[in-house]
Amino acid sequence: MRKHPASEVRKKINLVKKIVRHHFGGEAKKIEFKPAGLTNFVFEVNCKPGNFIVRIAGSPARFKDFQKEQWAVDKVKKLGVPVAEILEVGNEVIELPYMLQKKLDGREATNHPDRLRILFELGHYTQLIHTIQTNNYGNNFDWSKNRLSKNKTWKEYLLEEFNIHERIGMLRQNEMISAAQTKKLSSLAKKMEKWKESPVLNHGDLRLKNIIIDNNGKILALIDWEHCTSNIAPYWDLSIALHDLSVDAKEEFLKGYGIDPSTFNEIAPYLKVFNILNYSPIIDRKVRRREKKGLDFFRLRLQGNLDLFSI
Repeated sequence: MRKHPASEVRKKINLVKKIVRHHFGGEAKKIEFKPAGLTNFVFEVNCKPGNFIVRIAGSPARFKDFQKEQWAVDKVKKLGVPVAEILEVGNEVIELPYMLQKKLDGREATNHPDRLRILFELGHYTQLIHTIQTNNYGNNFDWSKNRLSKNKTWKEYLLEEFNIHERIGMLRQNEMISAAQTKKLSSLAKKMEKWKESPVLNHGDLRLKNIIIDNNGKILALIDWEHCTSNIAPYWDLSIALHDLSVDAKEEFLKGYGIDPSTFNEIAPYLKVFNILNYSPIIDRKVRRREKKGLDFFRLRLQGNLDLFSI
C-alpha cells in the first residue's frame, strides 16, 4: 500500500472542506483520512446531512476512472448487485477529480469467519455482472466518449492494449518462465486471438478487500469499480478473483458463479495466461531496479513451484 506524505494529506483535507461546503452548505464536523487508497486519497467525512466518503484523485487524468466507475455502478445496481451510492463525480469544485459517496456501515470481508459463504454470494454477483453487454474491448468502452482509443475487436485489445506477446517475451527474456512455458503461453495466446465472443462488463478486482459486509457477513457493497473493463467473461474477472483464494474458497466462488468442474477444466489454462501475464508490470519494475531476491521468488511462483496441489 502506498503511503501518502502527511503534507499531501493536509492539502487534500482543505479540498475536502471545500467539497463539503459546496455540496452541503456548511462545515464538516470531522474529517478522517483513510490510508486505503493506492492512487486516490480517501476521507471519511461527518457533517450535518450524515456520513460520507470523499475520494480525491492524485492527478487530473484520473477523472475518467471516476466517470467509468459511476457508469458501472449505475448499471449493476439495476440488476440487484449491492454497491455504494455515488452522489457526485466532479472536477470543477476543486482542481482535482473527486467522488462523493454515502458511507456504508460495514467493513472489508477479508477476515470474516464466514468467508466461504461470502465468496459463494460473490460468485453469484459476478455472474450477474457478466450479463451486462458492452461495446468494444478493454478500458475504454460504453462509458467513454472517446472513439480512437477504443478497441473494436478482441484481437485488437489483446495485441495493442494488453500487449500479450510483449509480456510473454519480457518474462522469457528475464528467465522468469522456461522455454517450454513460453511455447505453451504463446500457443494459448494464438488461440485466444481467435475468440469471437461479445464483450461484457468485468469488475476487474473482485477480491475480498473490495467487498464491504456487515457484522453478520451480509454483502453491503462491491466497491472500487475504477478498474472495470469490457472483456470476454469469465476469464478476466475469475483470474483475479481466484488468485488469492485457498482451494476451498475457490470452489465456493465457482459454485456461486455456477461453473461446473468440466467447464472450469476448459477455461483454466486461459485463466493461468492472464494470471501469469498480469505479473509483467511489477516484474518489469523489479528488473529495472535490479531487485534480484524479489525476482527469484516471483520465478518460483511463475514456474509453478509454489503450487502444492498438483504434480
